[in-house]
This record gives sequence, structure tokens and C-alpha cells, in this order.
Amino acid sequence: MTFRGSLLSREVVPFYLSLLALLFAALAVDALLHLADLVWIGTWLGIPGVLLICFSFGYSLHKRKLIQQGRPVTLLHLHERMAWPGSLLILVHAGIHFNAVLAWLAVGAMLLNVASGLTGKFLWRRAGVRLAATTVRLRNEGLTAQALEDRLYWDSLTYDTVKQWRVVHYPVALAFAVLGTAHIVSSVIFWGWT
Repeated sequence: MTFRGSLLSREVVPFYLSLLALLFAALAVDALLHLADLVWIGTWLGIPGVLLICFSFGYSLHKRKLIQQGRPVTLLHLHERMAWPGSLLILVHAGIHFNAVLAWLAVGAMLLNVASGLTGKFLWRRAGVRLAATTVRLRNEGLTAQALEDRLYWDSLTYDTVKQWRVVHYPVALAFAVLGTAHIVSSVIFWGWT
């Protein structure tokens, strides 16, 4: 059982490093806005962020047969390409201000949703392909069934864990939608926009 060169080190660790890159990008943009004394811009970035995320739901609506327009592959690519920058804008909008519990619950749900969505996009698909390819290669090398099981222990354990991504993604997406909507409604009410 070797950890080095395993599916965990080849796929999972780099994935989470890329998720951290989203957080650091948001912190960097927020810091630049503070340094330039343009913090007010961050307040308004939530609107285009939410719009990008809402438009990215076309894939989910098509998948559940709520809309008929569009090709699933195209809608999936739009979903992936719009949700990431939308999440970045919302993170910059949230900034480092911890004065609104509801808003931070929505941001937390959004981050969990981004993480679970990226898990499905990158890790689950790639992990399955790599596990199958490694299994075939090791069988061709003449490994016994027990040796094959020993060599693939960490990879199959990682794959089985990553395979559960939808169990988290769907309910967290719903929680994010509810919390985000509650945040928007409360912002409109308390800012006197009504």
C-alpha cells in the first residue's frame, strides 16, 4: 500500500489546492479594493455574481427536464464556466466583513457547493478513468488478484469516497439557494429598497 503516486496524491490534493486558489484570488481582489479605497465596488459585485450563478443553472434545469432548450454538454460547460467567476464575485462581495450571519451562512453553503461541484467535475470522472486504466495496466503486468487489490487499495478507497459527491452537492445547492435568497431579501428590506 503506497500513498506516493496514488490517486489521492495525483488527483485529490491538486484539486483542493485549486479550490484554495479561488479563496486566495477572492482575498487578493478584496485586498486590492481596500488598498485602492474602492471597497464600495465589492458591495455591488454580489449582483453580477448571483446572476452568473443563476444563469449557470440551465444545466440542472435541463437535466431535470424543466427546460428543453440547449444541448446538455453545452449547458454543462456554461454551468462550469459561469459558476466559478460568479462564486469569485460573491466571495469578494462578502469580503472579510463578519457582521452578517445569514450572509456568511450563504457564503459557507456556496463554498461547499463549489467544492462538491468541482469534485464531480474533476475528481470523480478523472478518478474513475485513472482507476480503470491502472487496473488494466496492473492486470497486464500479471499481478495476482491479491497483489492487485493491495496495490489499488488507496485508489479504490479514494474513488469510493469521491463517488459520493452528489450526496453533498444537491442538498448544499438547495441550502445555498435558500440562504442566498434570504440574504438578498433581507438586504432589500433593511436597505429600504422597497
